Amino acid sequence: MQFMSTPASMLPANASKTYEIEASDLPLSCPSPEMTLWNSHPRVFLPIEQTGSAKCPYCGAEYTLRR
Repeated sequence: MQFMSTPASMLPANASKTYEIEASDLPLSCPSPEMTLWNSHPRVFLPIEQTGSAKCPYCGAEYTLRR
């Protein structure tokens, strides 16, 4: 198994509890592709298109879709 260094531009997973996303960020997953995954929960896709908000069942992060 190789260990890859994490780019400095990647966000720590679940660093915040609330996130605003845009339509260009869909489909929504937690943690998002910009976040490091190694120290977080498994990636889960969240349905946000219908209601405009979603909450991750693993970490409780709340996402709001900016319209």
